[in-house]
Amino acid sequence: MTSSTNIATPSISTGGGGLSSSSSSSTSKRRTSQVLEDLKGFLKRGDGNGDDDLFDMSVMATPVAAIKALLGVVQRSNATTMMELQDELKQAREEILEHHQSTTTSSSSSSANRIGLSSGCDLFLRYATRTFLEFPDFQASRNEMLERGQRFASLSLAARDRIALVAADFIQEGQTVLIHGWSRVVASILLKAAVQQGKHFDIVVLEGRPDAAGVKVAKAYASHSSKIPTTVILDSAMGYIMEKVDIVLVGAEAVVENGGCVNKMGTYALATCAKAHGKPFYVASESYKFARLFPLNQQDLSNMGSSTIERGGPFLFADTSSKTFNGNDDGKDVNELPIQPITLPKEVNVENSPCDFTPAKFITLLFTDLGVLTPSAVSDELIRLYQ
Repeated sequence: MTSSTNIATPSISTGGGGLSSSSSSSTSKRRTSQVLEDLKGFLKRGDGNGDDDLFDMSVMATPVAAIKALLGVVQRSNATTMMELQDELKQAREEILEHHQSTTTSSSSSSANRIGLSSGCDLFLRYATRTFLEFPDFQASRNEMLERGQRFASLSLAARDRIALVAADFIQEGQTVLIHGWSRVVASILLKAAVQQGKHFDIVVLEGRPDAAGVKVAKAYASHSSKIPTTVILDSAMGYIMEKVDIVLVGAEAVVENGGCVNKMGTYALATCAKAHGKPFYVASESYKFARLFPLNQQDLSNMGSSTIERGGPFLFADTSSKTFNGNDDGKDVNELPIQPITLPKEVNVENSPCDFTPAKFITLLFTDLGVLTPSAVSDELIRLYQ
């Protein structure tokens, strides 16, 4: 099975013409700095970690916000050649990535890595180059780029709904679904099955240390009108609970060229455990998170900057001993769980990686806005997207 739904996507290219290497003008620098204001404006509804935000599908994913911000660069540009415009877009991309890197930490569930963000930006840049190749006249190319860019952004915004449409049928009446991490895509699938299709099923969610993402997710489901029965378990209890689970469903920070996925730390262990118990392991991801990367193991992921190793210092974790975590309402929101450090001596290495790599062999299917894909079909889709 390669794809059950065929969604039209913009034709994009690797950019045979190349990007300009000329130095940017002061005007270009001012225009590029505006991209961060646009980005913040698109994300101003919240950081994506509030209880209510999990089910607010109007909250824009960071890669989509970046794509719209890059589109704003095209709209404001006074460039007279495609090379100038490409240079402005390239500068804006770098500024977005640098800003993301400087404002997030390895302990944040919303910033496991910047691979997905980089992929979304690269997709738009290649798309821009492709438009120029189809329309040699610069003004015509720019106008077409704006028109197609708006359609591209609209398709990206609607990705969650399209994924929920194809994935909800895989959840059956009376099943138990194990989830991991904070994912609006997963939330849209579960709500589609529970609310619109009227299915009754249970959710089991891993605690999700170090930031207790699973605790926040559980509280969000408990307070939602759907009232889906939800159970929180320790991360280390995934093997214990797996025999009671029917399917495992996770989101993704990125889907890579070999069909594997990059996601919140613990996803790899969860996938291997599901494989050992013969349970289906499903990954839900928007196609703009498809990345032209080919990691073979966890070390390859570390080489991409997803983890750091330090000598001693604090080892951070959410204080799940609080009354809020244990179900006693003390007036504090679960998102305000204090982050407690354990100070370790310098003789101890501290490695805090927010994400890990799950090889394709552990993934049963991928639910995407391009349809339902097998892991082996991902490379074909990437070729089509970037050709």
